Amino acid sequence: MNKLNLGKLKLKDITNILKNIENDSSKRFTFGKLLTTSLLIIADMCSVCLSFLFAIFLQSLFYSSVSSVNMFEPLALALILLTLPVFPVVYSFSGLYPSYGNDQVKEFRNIAISATVIFVLLIMAIPILQNIPVYPRFTFVLAWFFTLCLTVPLRYLVKKVLSKYDWWGLPVMIIGGGRAGTKVINTLHKQKLLGLRPVIVIDDDVDKWGYIEDVPVVGGLNIIPTLSSKLNIKHAIIAMPKVPSARQMNIVRENSRYFSNLTIIPDMFDSGLWTSTRDLGGLLGLDVQTKLLKKSSQIKKRIFDLILASILLVLSAPIQLLVALLIKLDSRGNVLFVQKRCGIGKKEFDMLKFRSMQIDADERLQEVLKDDEKLREEFEVYHKIDNDPRLTRVGKFIRKYSLDELPQLINVIKGDMSLIGPRAYLQWEVEHLKSDNPIFQVKPGASGLWQVTDRNSSFEERVRIEEYYVRNWSFSLDCILVGKTIVAIIKGTGN
Repeated sequence: MNKLNLGKLKLKDITNILKNIENDSSKRFTFGKLLTTSLLIIADMCSVCLSFLFAIFLQSLFYSSVSSVNMFEPLALALILLTLPVFPVVYSFSGLYPSYGNDQVKEFRNIAISATVIFVLLIMAIPILQNIPVYPRFTFVLAWFFTLCLTVPLRYLVKKVLSKYDWWGLPVMIIGGGRAGTKVINTLHKQKLLGLRPVIVIDDDVDKWGYIEDVPVVGGLNIIPTLSSKLNIKHAIIAMPKVPSARQMNIVRENSRYFSNLTIIPDMFDSGLWTSTRDLGGLLGLDVQTKLLKKSSQIKKRIFDLILASILLVLSAPIQLLVALLIKLDSRGNVLFVQKRCGIGKKEFDMLKFRSMQIDADERLQEVLKDDEKLREEFEVYHKIDNDPRLTRVGKFIRKYSLDELPQLINVIKGDMSLIGPRAYLQWEVEHLKSDNPIFQVKPGASGLWQVTDRNSSFEERVRIEEYYVRNWSFSLDCILVGKTIVAIIKGTGN
């Protein structure tokens, strides 16, 4: 964090800073919003077009009424092209343009609901078009599936490219320049794809005036209305959790008319990752969620696991046979490595992996750690080490692309594990965790939120990420994590 005390700033400097922000806000962010919306609309329509093309092609292979002669029937294609503008219109009602402030899970959920509504209506309209050549209903079902698969990745690519430019995002005012305000700025800078860009911080404390990560901090709170108008900022975040609630509500009442969105960071912001608001007949309530403990959620997740794990097990069978052969040729020992891990309720089960280490791996680890204090510290913090000397030649490769995890599909089908979930911890690791941690109330996963987000985090941060997953589980989140896992495997960043 780079702080600059106001005593080192001249009034002219502050005026110039605000003038530059005013010019930028009125021009570049307006341009950015228009360009972002336009490119997202194009990406969405492209994903629908590609989805229909894939669906028509696949259907032509297996369905006799869609032959190579009529698979590109002009009138049938024209009807599909006429429906394309319907998608961005419906998406716009779901807040998908320009989609600032939407995380990937919320975005996927909104896309899934909107696309499902459109495709259901299209299928229902087929009987009406009796004298017009149309594709079979199953073509539309396939197109719906491909639309869900393609839309989020294409939108992600668009946002990834646009987020590199200084006109990307929605300008945000942070009210409060303390620890909470700094954390908000750090988070928004890391999560650029959210599209919330902090441009100015307001605080009454003169000692905090200056900069937080290149974001100017000025005061006091009485200039909020003027700055909101001059800088054209319609979104503010009140990051003053230690200020009495009465004072916070005064700030809200005095300034709510200047912002279309006002977000308050509560006093419990460190544990607010799994809370949501509830209207209790006019009273504000906070729900502390543990969504994956619901029986209905567990049933949905089990069905999802069985279907997808069975498909993946069949598709990956040739790869698994090849990996098994390479392991056998490369080093002494069994092909499979069976290890006791703690599952639901801390009950141990046999977790399957392809062996990636030498048969005397534990002895090698102790030998290396004994002679290297730096490695010992690294292992104590992360419970793993880079360039692990225990790995075999084949082991390094299958670890890089997470191929050693493929036998865990059997664990998933047996019911010991889930496709997505917290990590399956060793018994000695469990001893470092609180006994009431919710991650022990659900099945561990072959992959998970930690594996595809921040594998270099400390052990404590890893546990916190996994607790977030358990409390905030949704079917949409699992779909996103499965997609990210596949990308991580292909890129070789899974381990």
